[in-house]
Amino acid sequence: MPDKIHMLNLSFEVETVEERFGGTAGNIAYNLKLLNQNPLIVSAAGEDFEQYRNHLRINDIDDSLIEIIADTKTAFVNIITDLDDNQISAFYPGALADASVSNKIPKEAEVAIASPEAKESMINRIVVYQKKELPYVFDPGQQIPMFSGQELRQCMDGAKILIGNDYEISLIRQKTALSIKNILKKAEILVITLGKQGSRIYTSTGVIKIKSVKPAKFIDPTGAGDAYRAGFVSALIDGQSLKQCGTLASKIAAKAIEHYGAQEHRF
Repeated sequence: MPDKIHMLNLSFEVETVEERFGGTAGNIAYNLKLLNQNPLIVSAAGEDFEQYRNHLRINDIDDSLIEIIADTKTAFVNIITDLDDNQISAFYPGALADASVSNKIPKEAEVAIASPEAKESMINRIVVYQKKELPYVFDPGQQIPMFSGQELRQCMDGAKILIGNDYEISLIRQKTALSIKNILKKAEILVITLGKQGSRIYTSTGVIKIKSVKPAKFIDPTGAGDAYRAGFVSALIDGQSLKQCGTLASKIAAKAIEHYGAQEHRF
């Protein structure tokens, strides 16, 4: 009832309840490993992390830079998702709230992906990448409301890629008062995902339109955005063109949609 929005009370009946491994770091790393890359997760987890750690090791994903915070729980989120990928989420940051930021970067690192965690940690990590001149992807996602316009401008200044869906990029533009043209004076590449409408890759020389890939079956869209990011970065590391980066990204996102959970698919 629109006139009762001040006393909102929503209740949904859901068809399934499942607990799955997830999180942006785990999801992106899982897909990168499927693409024969060597991802290294830099994050924090709680005392209940052992089962997830075993899952990472079974999939040969390096967990050596995951900091364990005593007397706390690993971050988790409860998500209600419909088949159009509309979501209502309740996020508990857990150990992520106490994650430390190191100045050390593995010498073999080719690119960093800064995805949602505590705002201060994201900013501090990006400062390290900027000082080390390590190419990085700025992927603020659900944390955008926590940033000021100045902080967003600071984080995208010198980024290899700024990525988000159309709503997220619109919010960034609103908070920073930057047009797409001016965003590209800070970030080299802007990627906007559009769900079923595909994605757009913007550079200073123009825009590349990428078609979406229709999944063989539509089961669960959760994690598709992380799969897209992994596909894009994998192709970028391998020296592919931006069109090839976007095309592979769309294919990987479709694979994720075909399974319930963000780390269940195989190629």
